[in-house]
Amino acid sequence: MFITRFAPSPTGPLHLGHAFSAMLGHDMARAANGTFLLRIDDLDQSRSRTEWEAQIYDDLTWLGLSWPVPVLHQSTRLPRYQSVLKFLWDQGLLYPCSCSRSDIRAAASAPQEGAPLHGPDGVIYPGTCRPRTPPTGPMPRDTALRLDIARACKSLATPLTYNEKGEIITPQNLPATVGDVVLARRNMGASYHLSVVIDDADQQITHVIRGQDLQEATQIHVLLQRLLGLHTPAYHHHRLIRDDHGKRLAKRDDARAIATYRAEAASPQDIRKLVGL
Repeated sequence: MFITRFAPSPTGPLHLGHAFSAMLGHDMARAANGTFLLRIDDLDQSRSRTEWEAQIYDDLTWLGLSWPVPVLHQSTRLPRYQSVLKFLWDQGLLYPCSCSRSDIRAAASAPQEGAPLHGPDGVIYPGTCRPRTPPTGPMPRDTALRLDIARACKSLATPLTYNEKGEIITPQNLPATVGDVVLARRNMGASYHLSVVIDDADQQITHVIRGQDLQEATQIHVLLQRLLGLHTPAYHHHRLIRDDHGKRLAKRDDARAIATYRAEAASPQDIRKLVGL
């Protein structure tokens, strides 16, 4: 069985990098006689727009992709995420955090700390709000919740493998290289790390096909899967599509938006050639 997914955010136009990832996943699913799912990552309701979601469907259909309907929207999944967060809270693995990004940068850059270390989420959290013992009582709502990664890793004595190459994660290294990542964000209910793990499990995703920029985050996802007793999919991290200066594309690169190429009378086959498929 082969089930993969493409999960864009409706916060701007899809560009060539999105096209490459979506078409690669669709091609791999078709070659394996499997299933390609589309999922809408709309947890950030402050930035998500219905017109961008409509453009996602339009662009992907024009590229020749198809998927089962209805499409899963993460914004409808908040009760599911809350139930998982409560489980982790009851295990003593979460704690509330009131630090802003500037607070974290300042604490991590303090003279006694030296140069700040960076992990999958940027500057590694210095533990400012981490309690000595797990918090008790009801899980707080509408606040950031962090995973106490050192405590979480204590129960994992064996290394974790996470892709077809058999790459290994050593749990004991994660506190220093990853830090206490956010699993619940204020005003969003859940972070990307939590939602993607739960959605992949509930949709029975067997193969995750995504860019190399997310490779470091995979160790967080595999850790969560182990903590929650979930299956770990096979991970394939593909090359990134970059601009003429070697910088990976972002949604602000409207000049490379799929809609722009369509307006200039490009064909889906032209897009395939541009991204090397």
